Amino acid sequence: MAFWNKKKQPEAGEGPDPSRLPRHIGIIMDGNGRWAKKRGLPRTAGHAAGAETFRTIAYRCRDLGIPYLTVYAFSTENWKRPAEEVSAIMDLLRKYLLEALEKMEKDGFRIRFFGDIEPLPPELRQLCLETVETGSHVAGAKYQINVCLNYGGRDEILRAARAWGRDLLSGRQQVEDLTEETFARYLDSQTIPDPDLIIRPSGELRLSNFLPWQSAYAEFYFTDVLWPDFSPAVLDEALVDFQRRQRRFGGV
Repeated sequence: MAFWNKKKQPEAGEGPDPSRLPRHIGIIMDGNGRWAKKRGLPRTAGHAAGAETFRTIAYRCRDLGIPYLTVYAFSTENWKRPAEEVSAIMDLLRKYLLEALEKMEKDGFRIRFFGDIEPLPPELRQLCLETVETGSHVAGAKYQINVCLNYGGRDEILRAARAWGRDLLSGRQQVEDLTEETFARYLDSQTIPDPDLIIRPSGELRLSNFLPWQSAYAEFYFTDVLWPDFSPAVLDEALVDFQRRQRRFGGV
């Protein structure tokens, strides 16, 4: 894992090289509550502002030609938050998905979900399934957004292990056939390429259970910018920093 040196900033006006962009970016959308608190607003206002930032950054990734964007929207631990806040987040997700269903084909996106969506409110769960189904029929879609919803990295690995174990017991798998590639097909990400770059706003320096398997060789970029203030310019800074890295994948 590589960590960002906060003293190392791209030069003013320097933009990312379009020929060396990552295929897959993961973003931990963090800092909504602190953004709202600094302004004397309820935390729900921070989540609403963060949803607008997500929309902006998704379009920026599409316009740059980055095929995969994975965002951490709601973790398995976020159920511990106040019921009012959880309800507001679910409502924002519902509104976004309704909008996505209308614009998906025109915008060229597909949407998938990582995580266990069974505990979600029935209406939202059904909307998730409808969104995935609709996206599967979008002709020529080049861009995919993966929304981590009721997602935890350890939970994902446990669910994958149980699924593989069931196949082992049924005879569809053999112990000798278990490889990293085989096991990865049981993860929520399945055949999607692993993220090249993980971005965490808000000044926190941890993964928080986000894509631990898939991030084994990802580059990391941390910034103090709170998620609602995360702009396309900040994304470009992260991309420029990523392009300065030398990725050896354990080699010399």
